[in-house]
Amino acid sequence: MTTDQQTSSAPTAAGAVPGATPGAVPSAVRAGRPGWRDPRLWVGVALVAASVVLGARLLAAADDMVTVWSAGSDLGVGQRLEPDDLVAQRVRFDDALALEGYLGADDELPADATLLRPVAAGELVPAAALGSAQDSGRVELPLSVDPERLPDLGAGMTVDVYLLATGRDADGRKVELDPGPVLADVTVVDASTPDGGFGSSGQRRVVVAVPEDDADAYVALLGRLGEPTVLVSRAQQ
Repeated sequence: MTTDQQTSSAPTAAGAVPGATPGAVPSAVRAGRPGWRDPRLWVGVALVAASVVLGARLLAAADDMVTVWSAGSDLGVGQRLEPDDLVAQRVRFDDALALEGYLGADDELPADATLLRPVAAGELVPAAALGSAQDSGRVELPLSVDPERLPDLGAGMTVDVYLLATGRDADGRKVELDPGPVLADVTVVDASTPDGGFGSSGQRRVVVAVPEDDADAYVALLGRLGEPTVLVSRAQQ
């Protein structure tokens, strides 16, 4: 008797690879490196190059910065320049020769440095704006002012000076003064503190820088008027 033989196969597990050895781990597929034609590579190279160039320019610009003096407040003609009047600023000049036209922070301040023209607060101090007191053509004129008729003043401010007189002068002649200032747009060089006046008189001492001819005329006018009242007001800009 012949017996038919039947061959049965075991069922394949779900997810298994047919023909694979049971229990074998599938090999990982390694991602390939981007080739030189990959645009991402060139974008990265461009970013690195740009950062290097930018950094080099920033360093070069920093090396070009120099320190010069600027005015810490408004400075007037005839005012003596003091270290406290100055503020150091770092700036960069497009033209290296332009630096010679300004007062460098490393330069020694002349002992008799006097302003020949006004310098506004924050403005770089030009070397040409400095000279001696003789070069400025101005002299210092002290004024005796009633504190109640004196505004808050400081060195460098520009003021007008008025004289008030009534009656007759020292020669007995009737006093007639023009309504305008006897000294206009003059620079305050020094203003004493309230308790630093002219002794027991209680007057405040204010020193202004004025042209020499104007100073002579003012002194002559005082001598003719006797004891007029001196008024000081800030000049109208």
